[in-house]
Amino acid sequence: MTFNTTAETETARTARGLRERDMELLADLVERCQHRLVRYLLYLTGRRDYAEDLAQETWIRVLQRGSQYNGRQRFDPWLFAIARNLAIDYLRKKGKAVQTALPNDRDAMLLLPSFGPSPFEAAARSEDAIRLAGQLQILSPLYREALLLRFQEDLSLPEIAQVLGAPVTTVTSRIYRGLAALRSAFEEGGDSPEL
Repeated sequence: MTFNTTAETETARTARGLRERDMELLADLVERCQHRLVRYLLYLTGRRDYAEDLAQETWIRVLQRGSQYNGRQRFDPWLFAIARNLAIDYLRKKGKAVQTALPNDRDAMLLLPSFGPSPFEAAARSEDAIRLAGQLQILSPLYREALLLRFQEDLSLPEIAQVLGAPVTTVTSRIYRGLAALRSAFEEGGDSPEL
């Protein structure tokens, strides 16, 4: 059995379980994705309490709208798209734009649990972790989100495009520009990668 067949079987099983409102499947999805979901929402909102509330609301939406997941793509991008839309709506209602800074508790964010280090997490554990977090903090939210989805959440370019509701070329551009800004800031030792 090939990887694609296995992945298709897993996504089809997830789609069927969501259509049937299988609570055991939902519990497994929460267990598998919760830490990544909260971490992502923490970067979007800048506040742990918002992130935790929005994560709960995201799972409620997954349960309510499970029949909309078609199982043709991986579950994670669909989940992140729901979470992103909820975060944007929530922040608009609060009268705030998406935060341009990392949460105040930067160290707690870097230490959120994970089942294996992503390339981003490996860098975050290095001696440059504090510097990287600081540079991400002042990076434009458009570029920061694209970089986090690619290197921390390990989503493919089409999956990121699905989450952001943007063309793949736009996602590629945001990643490229974000990396260039980070590279420039690290080389110069400065604190202003804002684009």
